[in-house]
Amino acid sequence: MLKYVQFVLNGLVENPEAMQIETEEKEGLTVYKVKLHSEDMGKVIGKQGNTINAIRGLLQAGSAKASTRCVLEVSELEA
Repeated sequence: MLKYVQFVLNGLVENPEAMQIETEEKEGLTVYKVKLHSEDMGKVIGKQGNTINAIRGLLQAGSAKASTRCVLEVSELEA
């Protein structure tokens, strides 16, 4: 699922070299913590959160097929 997150987000952002993805395991749940450049936040979130909600929906569907649970958290890189 990590490759899916990387693939989708690399296609959306203009600063892929600044993107950081951390993986954290919590009680059978995989949390992908993505930190993005401030210019890329709007592109990933989209109008009214439509883009990020679509990414999360596909992530949940793919992880359910693989019998796992995944969550995506997006935040801005600290300067």
